[in-house]
Amino acid sequence: MKILCAMLIMLGASLTMLGCNTVKGAGQDVENVGDAMKDAVN
Repeated sequence: MKILCAMLIMLGASLTMLGCNTVKGAGQDVENVGDAMKDAVN
């Protein structure tokens, strides 16, 4: 069960990293999520 959980976490992290090709892209993604959350609250 631990191995399955670890594999799912690694798969999720891999898919996330594929979505943003660079660290700069990851920063922009995080910023966009923050903006979307702020807009949703207001």
